[in-house]
Amino acid sequence: MKIKTQHSSTGIDQLYRSKITPQRKMITPTLVLLLIMLVIPLYLFIDSLVPLRPPSKLGLYSGLTRRDFGVEKQHCDVFRGMWVPYPNATYYTNESCPLIIDQQNCLKFGRPDTDFLKWRWKPDKCELPRFDAIEFFEMVKGKSIAFVGDSVGRNQMQSLLCLLATVSDPVDITLNYTSDITNFRRWLFPEYNLTLASFWAPFLVKAADSDSKGHTYTSIMSLYLDEPEETWARDIVDFDYVIVSAGQWFYRPMMFYEKGRLAGCASCGQWHPNVMEMSRFYGYRMAFRTTFRTLVDLKGYKGVTFLRTFSPAHYENGPWNDGGNCIRTRPFGKEEVNLEGYDMEFYKAQVEEFRAASSDINSKISWRRQNKFKLLDTTRASLMRPDAHPNIYGHSPHRNATFNDCVHWCVPGAIDTWNEFLFHLMKPLENRKLSFWKQLRGWSP
Repeated sequence: MKIKTQHSSTGIDQLYRSKITPQRKMITPTLVLLLIMLVIPLYLFIDSLVPLRPPSKLGLYSGLTRRDFGVEKQHCDVFRGMWVPYPNATYYTNESCPLIIDQQNCLKFGRPDTDFLKWRWKPDKCELPRFDAIEFFEMVKGKSIAFVGDSVGRNQMQSLLCLLATVSDPVDITLNYTSDITNFRRWLFPEYNLTLASFWAPFLVKAADSDSKGHTYTSIMSLYLDEPEETWARDIVDFDYVIVSAGQWFYRPMMFYEKGRLAGCASCGQWHPNVMEMSRFYGYRMAFRTTFRTLVDLKGYKGVTFLRTFSPAHYENGPWNDGGNCIRTRPFGKEEVNLEGYDMEFYKAQVEEFRAASSDINSKISWRRQNKFKLLDTTRASLMRPDAHPNIYGHSPHRNATFNDCVHWCVPGAIDTWNEFLFHLMKPLENRKLSFWKQLRGWSP
C-alpha cells in the first residue's frame, strides 16, 4: 500500500508536471491579457473623470487623500461675502495697461481719491483665489473667449485684457473680422494662441430703432424677442467660452415682437397709446430665454456658457439724466444695502431662465458634456460698490458732458473681481482635462 501510494503520488506529480503545467503556461498569459484589457479601460475611464495632482517627490501614492484626487466638494459660495480693506488689491495701473479706454480710465481724467482701488472681496466661508495670469493662460492656451452683450460686458473684457497683459502682450486683430472697431473687438495673445472677443448685442436679441426722430438715450426700440441678434449668433459657434450679459438697455421704451407680430410694449404710451403695456422684465426674460435656447440648439457649439448676472447702477441725488451721480468713496457694508426693486426683478428673471436652460441642456446631452452652463453671479458684490464707477471721471466721445457715468466701472477697480470669479469657475473645468499621464510627464524627482 505504501509503495502503491508512493507510486500513485509520483504518478500524480508526473501527471501534473507533464500535462497540467503546459496548460498553465497557456492559460496564464491569456489571463494576464484579459486583466490588462479590463483594467486599462477601467483606469482610463476613472482617469477621465477624476483629475489627479502631479505626484509628490516623496512618492507617487503615499498619503493621498480625496483632496489629492480633486474630488472634495466645494461648500463655499464665493459670491456671498463682503468687501474688506486690502491696500494691494490692484494687479495693474492705468499707466501700466495702455488698453483701458477713456470711458473707464478714471485716474487718467483726475479722480482725486484712490481708495476705491484698496478693497478685496472676501467670501463668507472661504477665500477667493487671487487672479494668476500665468495659470489662466496655461488653462486656456489655444482657446477663445467671447463677451456677448452691452458695453458693461466690454468693460469686463477690458479688465481681463489688462490682467493678462501683465504677462503677455495682446495684438489687436479686429480689422481681420470687421471695420466696426467700436462695437466689435478681437484681441490675440500670440504667445498662448488665446483670443478674446466682444460682440455688441445690448438686447441679446434682434433689435432696431423705432423712433422717427432718430436714436437717442431714451428713444424707443423694437425687440424681436424670439430672434437672437445675428452679430453674435452667426459667429459664436467656434468659441470655447461665452460670457453672456445684458442689463441697463432694458430701461428704455421698447416694442416687443414675437413670431413677427407686435405682442406689446414697455413704456411706449407716448408713441403707441393703443398698444398693450407689458413689463420690461418680460422682455428681459424672453431675451435670455432666446439666447440660451440658441446656444443649446446651436449645432457644433461645444463651449461653456457663463451668465454674468445683472450689474446694478448707483445713481443718487437724481436719475441718470437729471443730476444723478455716484460720489461715494467706499463700499457699502453687508447690512447697508439689499438687492431689491428693479435690480432684483432683473436678477430674478435672468437667473430663472438660466436655471431652466441648465436643466434643458442636461436633458439633451450626454452626461460627459453636462454642466456647460455656469453662473457668474457678480450682482451682490457689485451692488456693494457705489464707489467704483467713473462718475465724472470717464470720457466718452458719444456722451453728453453733463452725464455722470454710474453704470460702467473704473479700470482697474472692482470689476477685476468679476474676472477673479471667472478664473475660479474655469479652473475645475480645465483641470478635468489634464490626464494623469500628462501630469506624470510633467513631474521630475
